[in-house]
Amino acid sequence: MSYSFTEKKRLRKSFAKRESVQEVPYLLAMQLESYAAFLQADTPADKRTDTGLQAAFSSVFPIVSHSGNARLDFVSYNLGQEPFDVKECQQRGLTYAAPLRVKVRLTIMDKEASKPTVKEVKEQEVYMGELPLMTENGSFVINGTERVIVSQLHRSPGVFFEHDRGKTHSSGKLLFSARIIPYRGSWLDFEFDPKDYLYFRVDRRRKMPVTILLKALGFTPEQILETFYDFDTFHIAKKGVQFELVPERLRGEVAKFDILDKDGKVIVAKDKRITVKHIRDMEKSGISKITVPEEFLLGRSLAAGIVDKTTGEIIANANDEVTESLLDKLREADVNKINTLYANDLDHGDYISQTLRIDEIPDEYSARVAIYRMMRPGEPPTEEAVQALFEGLFFNEDRYDLSAVGRMKFNRRAFPEKIEERTAAWLRRFYEKVGPQGAEGPGTLSNDDILAVIAVLIELRNGRGEIDDIDHLGNRRIRSVGELAENQFRAGLVRVERAVKERLSQAESDNLMPHDLINAKPVSSAIREFFGSSQPSQFMDQTNPLSEITHKRRVSALGPGGLTRERAGFEVRDVHSTHYGRVCPIETPEGPNIGLINSLALYSRTNQYGFLETPYRRVADNKVSDQIDYLSAIEESQYMIAQANSELDQDGRFKEDLVSARYHNEFTMAQPDRVQYMDVAPGQIVSVAASLIPFLEHDDANRALMGANMQRQAVPCLRAEKALVGTGIERTVAVDSGTVVTARRGGVVDYVDSSRIVVRVHDEEAAAGEVGVDIYNLIKYTRSNQNTNINQRPLVNVGDVLARGDVIADGASTDMGELALGQNMLVAFMPWNGYNFEDSILISERVVADDRYTSIHIEELSVVARDTKLGAEEITRDISNLSERMLGRLDESGIIYIGAEVEAGDVLVGKVTPKGETQLTPEEKLLRAIFGEKASDVKDTSLRVPSGMSGTVIDVQVFTREGIERDARAQQIIDDQLADYKQDLADQMRIVEDDAFGRIRRLIEGKVATGGPQKLKKGETVTAEYLDGLARYDWFDIRLSDEDVARQLEQLRDSLSQARIEFDSKFEEKKRKLTQGDELPPGVQKMVKVYLAVKRRIQPGDKMAGRHGNKGVVSKIVPIEDMPHMADGTPMDIVLNPLGVPSRMNIGQILEVHLGWAAKGLGIRIGNMLQAQAKAAELRDFLEQVYNKSNGKSEDIASLSDDEVIDLAKNLRSGVPFATPVFDGATEADIKAMLDLAFPDDDPRTQQLQFASGKTQVTLFDGRTGDAFERPVTVGYMHVLKLHHLVDDKMHARSTGPYSLVTQQPLGGKAQFGGQRFGEMEVWALEAYGASYTLQEMLTVKSDDVTGRTKVYENIVKGEHKIDAGMPESFNVLVKEIRSLAIDIDLDRN
Repeated sequence: MSYSFTEKKRLRKSFAKRESVQEVPYLLAMQLESYAAFLQADTPADKRTDTGLQAAFSSVFPIVSHSGNARLDFVSYNLGQEPFDVKECQQRGLTYAAPLRVKVRLTIMDKEASKPTVKEVKEQEVYMGELPLMTENGSFVINGTERVIVSQLHRSPGVFFEHDRGKTHSSGKLLFSARIIPYRGSWLDFEFDPKDYLYFRVDRRRKMPVTILLKALGFTPEQILETFYDFDTFHIAKKGVQFELVPERLRGEVAKFDILDKDGKVIVAKDKRITVKHIRDMEKSGISKITVPEEFLLGRSLAAGIVDKTTGEIIANANDEVTESLLDKLREADVNKINTLYANDLDHGDYISQTLRIDEIPDEYSARVAIYRMMRPGEPPTEEAVQALFEGLFFNEDRYDLSAVGRMKFNRRAFPEKIEERTAAWLRRFYEKVGPQGAEGPGTLSNDDILAVIAVLIELRNGRGEIDDIDHLGNRRIRSVGELAENQFRAGLVRVERAVKERLSQAESDNLMPHDLINAKPVSSAIREFFGSSQPSQFMDQTNPLSEITHKRRVSALGPGGLTRERAGFEVRDVHSTHYGRVCPIETPEGPNIGLINSLALYSRTNQYGFLETPYRRVADNKVSDQIDYLSAIEESQYMIAQANSELDQDGRFKEDLVSARYHNEFTMAQPDRVQYMDVAPGQIVSVAASLIPFLEHDDANRALMGANMQRQAVPCLRAEKALVGTGIERTVAVDSGTVVTARRGGVVDYVDSSRIVVRVHDEEAAAGEVGVDIYNLIKYTRSNQNTNINQRPLVNVGDVLARGDVIADGASTDMGELALGQNMLVAFMPWNGYNFEDSILISERVVADDRYTSIHIEELSVVARDTKLGAEEITRDISNLSERMLGRLDESGIIYIGAEVEAGDVLVGKVTPKGETQLTPEEKLLRAIFGEKASDVKDTSLRVPSGMSGTVIDVQVFTREGIERDARAQQIIDDQLADYKQDLADQMRIVEDDAFGRIRRLIEGKVATGGPQKLKKGETVTAEYLDGLARYDWFDIRLSDEDVARQLEQLRDSLSQARIEFDSKFEEKKRKLTQGDELPPGVQKMVKVYLAVKRRIQPGDKMAGRHGNKGVVSKIVPIEDMPHMADGTPMDIVLNPLGVPSRMNIGQILEVHLGWAAKGLGIRIGNMLQAQAKAAELRDFLEQVYNKSNGKSEDIASLSDDEVIDLAKNLRSGVPFATPVFDGATEADIKAMLDLAFPDDDPRTQQLQFASGKTQVTLFDGRTGDAFERPVTVGYMHVLKLHHLVDDKMHARSTGPYSLVTQQPLGGKAQFGGQRFGEMEVWALEAYGASYTLQEMLTVKSDDVTGRTKVYENIVKGEHKIDAGMPESFNVLVKEIRSLAIDIDLDRN
C-alpha cells in the first residue's frame, strides 16, 4: 500500500469494516463532462458527435431562402484562444471566454437555368461572439466574478398516465388522463370526464372530443371503432337472431337467457352470473352459435355502416344503435349478418363509441378547422393556414421534438416490450400490427403514437395497467450546464435564422458574403443573458471548499421549465425511494425551498439520457464480484439489491440465511441466492456534506440536515486544524474542490517560498520537447465571493520527492491536504451560571488569545473617476480640508500605500469632482482675479472606509482607460507584475538549461574531440576540468568525432534556443496585456480598487456550531482562571449545555466527543514518547498497536522508513486523527478500546485525571472556588465551526440618514444605512404604558414628519429643547391613495 506525500506525514486511523470496492469518483465530473460534451473543443471538426453546439448548428442550418435559390450551410465551428486567463479576467472584471468562429457555405443557384444548377459557392468564417469557458474547477468567470450553473431536475419528456385521485368530481370517481410532453413543442393531453367521454387538449387549451383529433389525422369512424373494439357477430334470420359465442367475453356477466349446450342441457340458467367454470363448460361443449332473444341485440352499436346492396342507400351508419325499426329495415334489405361493438360496464367500456356520438364533425378538413379555431380563436381559417397549423403542431421537426430521451420513454410506455396476459384482444391486434418499437425513433409524433397513447389510457380506465409516479427518478431527468447552454444557444440561432432568411433573397442579387448575412448579436446576447442573469446561473458560494463543491453538485427543481416554489406540492419535495444512491435524502435547504433543491449523492452520475444512476456490485452464483454496474432508477426496480453492510465471508459469499435487500423499491429480507446486486458502499446514499458528519447514523435526520447545511457556512480560520474525528472523505473533498495545489507531474522540489513552488520534473514523466519544470504560483490573500480569505501555503521543502497528484500546498480550510472547517475544542457538557441557557456557548479567553477562531475577511472598495458635464473628476492627493494624518498615508497619486492600517472614515483614494459655478459676489470675483483661488470649484468625493469597518490595506489595483496617461502608482504596479513574471520565466529557463547542460555533460564527457574552443586539439578527450573552464554555451562549439553525439548536441542547442525564443515571446505577450489600456464602462476614465484585510476575532454574538446541527451563539468569554478545569489543571475551552442533546436526538456529538478524547489522549502519549526520545522501533510498535491491533482498516506502518515514522509521530502529537465513515463507523466497543489505549490504567496521568467508569467522564473543578463539581462531567474534543453569521456584519447604528422617497420614512437594513423599525408591537408597548409623548415623537418627528424633523434639528442646534409635531407624510400618502379611488377626501382646516 503506497501513501501519498501528505498521508505519510499524517495518517488517519479508519474504523471502516469493509474494504472500499470503488473509490469516490471525481466530485465535479458532472459539470466538467457536461460542458466538455457541449463544446467538443478538442475534437476535430469532422469527428464531432451530434450533441451540444454541433447539434444546435445542425438543427438550424441549412437555411434556405424563401424562393429556394440561395442556401446557407453550416460547415464547422472552432473555438479560438482565450485572450486572458482566469486570474486576469477576475482582476479586470472580464468574462473568461473564447471567440467562436463558424465556417459557413453560401450556395446560390442559377435562376435562369432549366434544371437546378449551382451559380456560385462562397465559404467563409463568421465570428459568432464569445463563448464562456469553464475553469478547471467547474465554475465560470463572468464579468470578473465566479458563477456556477446549477443543474436542473425536470420532468422527462415522454408520455405520462395519471388520475386525479378522485378530487375533481364529488363522487370520488377516478378520472384518468394522459399527457405527451415533448422536449420542445406543444403538449398534448387526453382526459376522461365524469361521464366517461374522452377528450383531448393542446397546450392546456379548451378540451374537445378525442374523435375530432382522430378524424383530423385522417381516420373514419369505422377505422376508429375497428382500432379500439372487438366485434360481436350476429346472424339475422327472418325469425330470431343467432349470436356467435365467444365464451371468454361473457365472464362476470349476468345471463339474460338460458344458455344450452347441443343436447339442450342448461349450462347457465337465466339471471345467473357467468363464472369461469361456466365458460369452461361452454368451451367443452363446443357451441359456436346460440339463438338469442332480439332484446339481447337491441341497444348495441354497429361496428360499420350498412348499405343496401341493391339501391345503394345507406341504411345505417357506423356506431348507430340497433333499434327494432333498424332490424326491420335490415330484414327488408336482406342483410343477414351484422357486427356490433363488444362492450360491457366491467372491463370493456364503450368510451370511444360514446365520444363519437357527441362529436358532430363530419370529415377530416372540418376537424382540422375546429382545431384551428380552438388554437387561434377569432382568426379566419383559410385552408392554407388550417393545414399549416395542424401539420406544425406535432409533425414538424422544427416545431416539435420529443428528443432521444422522450422517444425512449414514450416507446417504453406506449409500446411495452412484453404484452400482459390480461390485455384486451383489440389492443393485442394493434400491437401486432405496429410491431415492436425500439428505444430509437423520430422526434415527431405519428398516427400510431397517438393511437397507442389513447389505447393505453382506455386500458387504464378499463382497470388494466398502472399509472405513473411523476416523482419517480425514472421520470425526472437532469439538465446539466451543457444542455442548458445548448438550449439558450439554439434559441439565439433561431432568431438569427429569421434574419438570415430575409437577407438571403438579397444575397441572390446583391453578391453578398456570408458575414453580411449573419448578425451574431442575438446569439451572443442569449449566451450573455444565460450566463449573466438566468436563474440557473448563480453567484458561487465560496465561503469554504465544501460550499464550493456542494454548490456545483446541486440539483434544483426550480428555474425555467421547472417548478415554482408556490406551486410545488408536498409530494415533489418528499424523499422518494428512487432517491437511494442518487440524491441525498438529508441535504436540502430549510424553508420555502425544502425538497426542491437537492444534492447529488456521493457516487451518483447521469447516463446518456440524463437520468441519475448509482453503482452496484454484480452478484453472480451467490458470489459478490468486484464488477460494478451503474443502474438508473428504471432498471433498478427489476433487481434484488442487497445492502452494503451485509456480512460476507472470505470468498465474497453472504454469511446470513436472510439478507436485507430492496426489491421493487421496497425493503425486504431475501435469501442470498435471489440477490442480483449489492450496494457499493454504506455511504452511497448521502451527499458530500452529509458524509462529512461522523456518527451520522446516530443523529436525527432533521439535525443532520442542519449539520450538513451549516458546514457550508464555516468561515476559514487563520490556522486550519484537521478534525480529530473525521469520516475519511476529507482528503477527497479538499483535492476535488481545487483548493489545494496538487502536483501535475512527479519530480523533485527545486525551490519554495510562500508564493511559489518550483518542481524539477522526473525525466520519465517529461515528454520529449516538453519543459521539464512545473511552476506553481500560489494564491495569496485573495478575496472570495463571500469576502473570506483564500490563501495557499506550501507543504513541501526543497529536495522533497513528489509523485503525480500529491498535495503540495494547502488552501483555505485545509490542513495537510484534508478539509478542516473548524477547530478541535476541549468541551464539557455542563451548565455554567446560566450562560449556556438556550444553546448559548461559553468559551474560554484562551481560545481568543490563541487566535483559534480568528479569521481574515477581505473587503474590496472601489472608486471611479468619470468624465462629468462640468469636467473630468480627478484622482489626486491635492484635497483641501484634509488632516495631515489622512494625507500622510496617500502617495503622490492620491492612493493609499499598502500596509496602512485604516479606521472607519479614513480616506483611501483622494478624488475631487468639479462643482457647478456658484454665483460669486463682486468682492469674491476680485479676490479670485488676484489670487487665482480655484479650490472652491471642486468638492471632495474621496473613497473612504465605510462605517463599522477597519483593517489593513493589502492590495491596490489601478485601471486606466486606453489613451489616458497612467499615474506613477499604476506604472509601478505594472512594473512589479512584470518583474514577478520575469522571475518565473528566468526560473523556468534556469531549470531547463541546467537539465539540458547536465545531459550534454553526460553525452560529451570522455568523448574524443576533433577540435574546440581554448585550443582543444584533435584527438584529445573532453574532460570534466576542461568543461568547467568553459562558459556553458561554448560547449556547443566542441567538435566531436562521434557523429551520433554531435547530432544530439545540435538538437539540444536547437531546443534551447527555441525555449529562449518562446520565453521571450511569452514575456512580450504579458507586457502587451499589462500595458494596453483597460476596458472600462463608458464615461469612466480611471478605476481604483483597494483591498482591505479585516481581522475578525471571535466575540459574543458570533454563531458557532458542531457538525451535528448543534448550533449556538457565543454568550460570554470567560477568563481562563474561571473556567472549569480537570484535576491536572487543564481548563475547558468550551462549555455546552447538556440539555441541548436529548430533545434534539443528535447523539453523534457525544460519541464524537468520546472518540476525540481518545484521539487527543493517544497524541499526548506519542508526544511523551518523543519527549523521552524513544527509538523509532518503539514508536513503530505503538503505532502498530493504534492502527492495526483494533477493528477497522489496517495500515501498512512497516512500509515507512524510520525517519518517516518519527515525522509521522511528530505530526500525531496534537492527536491521532480518526475516520469513522458514515454507516460503517466506530462502534461503542471501538471507542472504549481506543480510550483504554489512550488512558491505560497503570498510567499516572490516568489516575490523576480522576475518571468516572468508562473513562468518558471526569471530575471537574470550579475555576473560581476550586471546589469539585458535584458529579462527573462528560469531557472530550469536538470539532467546532465558526459560522459566517458574524456579529460584526450585523452591528449597525444610524444617525440621520437616507429616507424613502414616497413615505419619507427612514430606509431599513444595514446595507441602506437604515433605521430600526418601530413596528406595531412596539407601538402597543408604548400604548400600554401610556407613554403618549414618546409615542408621538416616534410616529412623527423621528419618522416621516418632514417639517417637524427639520424644526427639531433647528431647535436642538439653538439649544431649545421643544417639539412641534406636524403631519406625518404617510398620512398624505394615504389621502392620495384614497383620492386615486375617486373619493374626494380633504382635511378640515380650522
